[in-house]
Amino acid sequence: MEPIRLSKRMAELGLCSRREADEYIARGWVRVDGVVVDVLGSKVLPQQKIELQRQAQAVQAQRVTILINKPVGYVSGQAEKGYEPASVLVRPEHHWAGDSSGIRFERDHLKGLAPAGRLDIDSVGLLVLTQDGRVAKTLIGENSPVDKEYLVRVAGRLSAEGLQRLNHGLSLDGEALKPAKVSWQNEDQLRFILNEGKKRQIRRMCELVGLRVIGLKRIRIGRITLGDLPQGKWRYLRADERF
Repeated sequence: MEPIRLSKRMAELGLCSRREADEYIARGWVRVDGVVVDVLGSKVLPQQKIELQRQAQAVQAQRVTILINKPVGYVSGQAEKGYEPASVLVRPEHHWAGDSSGIRFERDHLKGLAPAGRLDIDSVGLLVLTQDGRVAKTLIGENSPVDKEYLVRVAGRLSAEGLQRLNHGLSLDGEALKPAKVSWQNEDQLRFILNEGKKRQIRRMCELVGLRVIGLKRIRIGRITLGDLPQGKWRYLRADERF
């Protein structure tokens, strides 16, 4: 077996992100087979045991993940075309009163806070912002197992064949899409469950079968649901919650 970079192996194991791994290695907070490794670029074999020291675990415990019910008109990431990022909503006055995490807001919670996945500017619902590389990898890693659920209001006529194609058989950008779960929620609303997230995927899928999307709302990411979180409000991910 070929040795691989320690930071890459740590990310593969879900211990942290590669950026965080480099930080922990440089600080001497990583042990390989019981021995501290503090040289960036060090390599390991897949069978070697990698452990984070207590200092790294303490840093990770302080990193927060925030759930926002994003309104229309906010972008997921960096500001663009005059539109603000959803992160500007993370202020004390927008903190949901029903947050049961027990975490008190601190300005440090805004440092390094990044979106773990996209939600279009004209879509609403559950958006995740996190300081934790483990969460980001779980949600947007190349082989992320986490599915996402949407309610999609549509206009147009959809045949039985069209519904079948939405579930499996469409291609975007020259690539076949993974199987989805698409069903009617009511007479003008579809429920989509996807395991991938190409840009504007649902809207483009609907166009391919003759539908126009009027409204799109993400209601679940993995095991985390939007629940009663009001639009424009945010809460912390609780310690007992996992995607």
